[in-house]
Amino acid sequence: MQPTMEEFDSEDSGVQDVGPQINGLLVQILETMSVPLVRIRQKLLEIAILICVILLVFWVALFLYGSFYYSFMPTANFITPVYFFYSRTDCPSPHHSVCSFPVANVSLLKNGKHQVMTYGQPYQITLELEMPESPANRELGMFLVKMTPYSKAGQIVDISARSAMLHYRSSLLQALGTVVFSPMLLTGASEQKQSVIVELYSEFKDDSYNPTVGAIIEIHSQHIQIYRAHLYIFAHFTGIRYLLYRFPLISALIGVMSNFTFLSLIIILSFLQFNLGGRRTRGKAVMQQEENNEPDDLNDQSEPQDEGNRKNVDAIGCNSVEVEESIPDVGVEESEDDSRELAEDEPTCEAADGEMILRQRNLSQSMLQSSQVLTDTTDKTYYRVGVCSSC
Repeated sequence: MQPTMEEFDSEDSGVQDVGPQINGLLVQILETMSVPLVRIRQKLLEIAILICVILLVFWVALFLYGSFYYSFMPTANFITPVYFFYSRTDCPSPHHSVCSFPVANVSLLKNGKHQVMTYGQPYQITLELEMPESPANRELGMFLVKMTPYSKAGQIVDISARSAMLHYRSSLLQALGTVVFSPMLLTGASEQKQSVIVELYSEFKDDSYNPTVGAIIEIHSQHIQIYRAHLYIFAHFTGIRYLLYRFPLISALIGVMSNFTFLSLIIILSFLQFNLGGRRTRGKAVMQQEENNEPDDLNDQSEPQDEGNRKNVDAIGCNSVEVEESIPDVGVEESEDDSRELAEDEPTCEAADGEMILRQRNLSQSMLQSSQVLTDTTDKTYYRVGVCSSC
C-alpha cells in the first residue's frame, strides 16, 4: 500500500514536534555544562596563578641565597705563580755572576681589582718551590725564605721569614731511584726534582685599615736553583662558613627552603591582612549606610503619627464635654464636699495656640484616703475618661 498524504503530514508534524524538544534539551545540557566548565576554568586559572607565584618565590629565594653566599663567603683559595728575578747583576767580583738574592713581587689582587683576603678571616700562606736534585742544591743546605706584605700606600704590613732545605737522599737511594725510574726519566715523563713547601703564615689576618695588595718574596741564597714556584693562600673557615664550604649542597637546600618558607609566610600574612582590611572597610561602609538610612526611616514613620495627632486634636471640641467617671463602690455616701471636689476634678478643655487640649485634674486627697481606709484592696485607682467634641 502506498502511504497517503495524511500519513506524510502526520510524520512531518511529528518531526516538527520533536525538533523543539531536541533544541530545548541541547540548551539545557549546555546550560548545565556551562556552570561546571566555568568552575573548572576558574580552578585552572587559580592553579596556574599559584604555580607562577610558587616559581617566582622559589627564584627569589634562590637569588637571595646566592647573594648571601657571594657576600658572606670569602675566597676559599688563591694560587698565583711566583717569578723570581735578581735585582743586581753587575757584580764587582768576576767569580760571581749575580750579586743579589732572587726576589719576586706578587700581586694579591684578583683580576688586579678585587681583594683576595677578607678582613678578619684567617689565611694560611705557603710557598711551593720545585727544585732539581742538582749537586748545587744538595750542597746548598738550609736557605731562608722571606715574605713582606705591603699595602696600597706602600706601607709594610708584616714580615715573615722561614727556613727550608731539600729532603735528604743518600747516594745509594739516588742510584736505585735512577735505575727504577730510568724509562720515565728517558721519556721525559718524570724528572729528578723535589717540591719544597714553605709555610710562611699559618693564620694571617688582613688589616681593614691597611689592606694587603701585594707581597715581596725573597730567597736568601745566591746559588739556589729553582724550576718554578707558586704561592698558595687557603682560608681557614669556622662556624657557618665551615658548613657552607664543606657541605655546599645541604647548606644550599636548607638556605633556599628557609628563604622560601619565610617569603611564603610573608605573602600569606599579607594576603590575609588584605582580605581582613577589605572586609572591615566593607563592614564600615555598610554600617554608615545603615546609619544614614535610619533618620530617613524615622522621618517617614513620624509623619503619619503627626498627621494622626493633628486629626485627634481637630476632633476635640470646646462646647460639649462628655465625661464618664468610673469610681469603685466603697459603700459610703458622698458628702457635699466630696461632690464639690468631684466637680473640681472634672476634666476641662482649654485652648492653646488654636488647639484644644484636654486636661484631667486629679481626684481629691480625701477621696483617696477614704477609699483606702474602707477597702482592703491595694492600689485602687480612680480614673475618668473624657472626650471633648468640637464646637
